[in-house]
Amino acid sequence: MDPVTVLVQLGGVARFQTLMKRGVTRHRLSAAIACGAVERVRIGWLALPTADADLRRAAEAGVVLSCVTLLRRRGVWTLPVPAPHVAIHPKGTLAARTAAHVHWAVPTVPRAPDALEDRLVNALVIAATCQPYEHGLAAWESAIRQQLVDVDTLRGLALPPDARRLLRDAKPFADAGGETIVSSRLRWTKLPMRRQASLAGHHVDLLIGDRLVIQIDGGHHVDAQRLIDNEHDARLRLMGYHVIRIGHWQILDDWATVEELILTAIAQGLHLVRR
Repeated sequence: MDPVTVLVQLGGVARFQTLMKRGVTRHRLSAAIACGAVERVRIGWLALPTADADLRRAAEAGVVLSCVTLLRRRGVWTLPVPAPHVAIHPKGTLAARTAAHVHWAVPTVPRAPDALEDRLVNALVIAATCQPYEHGLAAWESAIRQQLVDVDTLRGLALPPDARRLLRDAKPFADAGGETIVSSRLRWTKLPMRRQASLAGHHVDLLIGDRLVIQIDGGHHVDAQRLIDNEHDARLRLMGYHVIRIGHWQILDDWATVEELILTAIAQGLHLVRR
């Protein structure tokens, strides 16, 4: 077997033993290394020159990509982090120094010896401890909503307390993390809140009470999308709803202002049906 072809099939980075099991001979592997088609990452690991940089660094350090880094790679909502998050068994040993944030954690679901990316469940469990509650909840809700994990299966696992709490609190309604964070921060009001309620032909991010609509803008709310949003807001107002539109980063960087706007609207009774 051609080692380049096999490495492509394996994601670009793999163990020497795995290549041998796939039918790659030592002679063909040595020839591929000699001509630069395959590179040695560390003892026992090989990679294509074009391999994913994060996977290559994981192989070099003897870790797996996990926590928020793995979640983002799987399309789960998380906030950006300055350095990759990786995991290794508490009894393991780093193969090389790394600038990544290392989680020394026993996996909830066992990892295969060839794995360079953690299982999604393991990444969620680690994120439950690593991230603040509301950020972790947003990630869990994102994974559940996209059906990347099964709630009943999760309930059957031996989850640590933080993960068990997020599983209990998670609801599969949030379209993005901002909705989870806002509803979590306003839970103390005891007001009824519905996420992704369908109004005037479109879903709204959060409906508080009967009439207060909270819309959260992300980076995609520009140009044509902005025109659609403006028209929908206008239709909602004509129907008697009060709309507060905020930016995603306002929630994270200026929550005091956002909270004041929402609570003032509630104090004025704008969340209630006008009699």
